[in-house]
Amino acid sequence: MNYYLPHPIPLYGPDFAQDPHAVYARLRQYGPLAPVAIAPGHPAYLVTDYRAALDLLKDTTTWSKNPSEWQKTLPPDSQVLPMMKWRPNPLFNDGPVHARYRSVITDSFSRVEPHRLRAQVAHAADTLIRSFAPTGEVDLVTQYARPLPLVLFNNLFGMPDSYSDRLVAALAGLMEATSPQEATRANADFEQYIAELIALKTKQRGPDLTSWYMDHPAGLSTEEVLHQIVLTMGAGHEPTTNLISNALSRMLSNPDYYSTLSSGALTAKDAIEDVLRHEPPMANYSAHFPRQNVHFHGTWIMANQLVLVSYAAANMSPDGPAVGTVPTGGGAHLAWAAGPHSCPVKQPALLITTTAIERLTSHLCDLELTAAREHLAWRPGPFHRALAHLPARFTPLAPDQAGVTPWTSSSPSVSTPQATTSTAKHSG
Repeated sequence: MNYYLPHPIPLYGPDFAQDPHAVYARLRQYGPLAPVAIAPGHPAYLVTDYRAALDLLKDTTTWSKNPSEWQKTLPPDSQVLPMMKWRPNPLFNDGPVHARYRSVITDSFSRVEPHRLRAQVAHAADTLIRSFAPTGEVDLVTQYARPLPLVLFNNLFGMPDSYSDRLVAALAGLMEATSPQEATRANADFEQYIAELIALKTKQRGPDLTSWYMDHPAGLSTEEVLHQIVLTMGAGHEPTTNLISNALSRMLSNPDYYSTLSSGALTAKDAIEDVLRHEPPMANYSAHFPRQNVHFHGTWIMANQLVLVSYAAANMSPDGPAVGTVPTGGGAHLAWAAGPHSCPVKQPALLITTTAIERLTSHLCDLELTAAREHLAWRPGPFHRALAHLPARFTPLAPDQAGVTPWTSSSPSVSTPQATTSTAKHSG
């Protein structure tokens, strides 16, 4: 029975980024919970056991999502505060407050028709593919997986595409900050971007998520609208980028998927399921805090102490399938979390990812990696599992060549999302 476990194991730095499962194996020696550090001087407990993770995620009586007391113990310039501090959104609140905020996101996303969303993803994909198709080479992270959700989100939220670079830089800074100064600057840049978006929509509403947030019956204040958008964009972009690039890296390095990308035994959906089980794009998160001292799966946790859930470690029990194998029947995993704060935009996220991958591989049917998967670099950070780069090559395409190409594919006008009369879904 442990009251406190000293010497936390770091979840940051290049060693963890390159081989996190080796770290998870070491952490399992402590039992279902292990002592970790998410940044220098920032200790936490990490749940690495599947059953313990479910028990925590579903127990709203013992556990709170509100970090207010915990964050008082941190210096004001802490580099993890931008990702972890209390905000008026569903991710950091409980009970009726959580339900009110979550309803704004779920109701608004449900107004985006799936067929229209698919067309918007295809349009964004074709736009990006045209930029590198003539060259015969591409970094599938920086030139495709990372900008694609932002092109899409800019449209869904009613923002001009010219803002994409600012959004990419701010979100990357939040996820990868290595100093308090970097984290603070990235957080300020992100919130400034959202403030400009709200100012634009305050002057003129449109059929977009921002306008629907602002006009929702929950009656959000301007500050509350800002924080719902911050959550939706931040929680939507990073996991989607990682899911696309991680799935592509598996497809392009495993012959079980494709002898060529146009004919293989397994599909993009299989690759996505493989990633969700073995390499979830958000590997460690779901911050929880016990409301009082609690004995949890053999460990005493003090009230308001930070406890994170490792989706990646929990998914991989010691006697489970080895990392890198291809699932044949799906299986349980925690990539979408569980309980009242599970991801409510699971289906849109899957639609976006699947369409993005299928669009790319249909245009560039002979894609192949230019570096072995085991030699790829991963971005450091305690929360995500994210490739830094994914270099690939293919037969170049020309705008005037025959057949269906990114230039000739039919893409309906997607300047604004279409609404339905029904009354969607994100981590919160």
